[in-house]
Amino acid sequence: MAKSKAPSILDAISEIKKRKFRPVYYFFGEDSYNLSHTLHTLEEAFKTIIKSDFDKEAIYSEDRSINEILGIATAFPFGSEKKLIIVKEADKIKDKKPLKDYASSPAEFTVIAFFHNGSITNLNSEPFQTLSANNFLFEAKELKGKNLIDWLKDIAEEKGKILSEENAQVLVDIVGENRNLLEDQLEKICIFLNEKKEISLESVQQVSSELKQFNIFDLQNAIGMKDKAKALTIANNLLDNGAEPTYIITMLTRYFTGLAKVTELQTKNTPVQEAARIVGTHHFYYPNYIKARNLFSDKKLVEVFRALLKADVSVKTTTADDKTIITLLIAEILHS
Repeated sequence: MAKSKAPSILDAISEIKKRKFRPVYYFFGEDSYNLSHTLHTLEEAFKTIIKSDFDKEAIYSEDRSINEILGIATAFPFGSEKKLIIVKEADKIKDKKPLKDYASSPAEFTVIAFFHNGSITNLNSEPFQTLSANNFLFEAKELKGKNLIDWLKDIAEEKGKILSEENAQVLVDIVGENRNLLEDQLEKICIFLNEKKEISLESVQQVSSELKQFNIFDLQNAIGMKDKAKALTIANNLLDNGAEPTYIITMLTRYFTGLAKVTELQTKNTPVQEAARIVGTHHFYYPNYIKARNLFSDKKLVEVFRALLKADVSVKTTTADDKTIITLLIAEILHS
């Protein structure tokens, strides 16, 4: 049987903005940004609808059983045509099955929205199958790759700024893929730029200096220059500031994959801008790739990729702590 899919949460947001409400919403997914954004959009849309404070209620699922929550949903509004019930952390509700019957015949005067943090293992189970059949189930999927870059460029445009694709990628590489953090840092950059319209590489790099921490490019450059002491200092700084070892391993794999392409690009006299795009970096950083490639032979690159694979397996299959895994990885990469 094919795995069931739920419509995008973006579809629900679009309707809510037009004040077209469904009696039940069950929002779930890994994208905490869009879950928060949807909650805010829903509350804003109801500001002029709710006449009594008693007709809006936010419930944490740990505090009430599903039957109590649905009991509140079936009670008439105090002074408004509709009432709004927000159920937070719906993933913590132990027995959701009573929601099946309610979703089949919901109260017309209530809009109840469940916010479930994380994915749902089986969408064919109840109450999710009934929620889906009645078009009440929506998924918040994390944006990845070009979709994330396009979103970041759109946010910059909304703020009256111009952000190129390559500079957007640098910002993602520095900050990570968490959209709340990305938007927060983008806001800081816009304040830093003041009246300037274009977000330059220098202004993106300012994020790291303001955060008083190193970024993944600093680590790549230290390793590329075979500066073991500096590489270990930067790696520890990254881990202390919340970087996941899988992120560091992924970015280093991408770095060395790009590094392996440099010799051929030089042989073909590929222009710097194009060569930087092919290896997956900003043209500002490409000269460092050329320097690093001269220090890593083809034979050494094979050893590096073996070390990266070993570290990736260790993260997923052992109980070794993050710093030990990354320290051993750097030691193996820079071993003569």
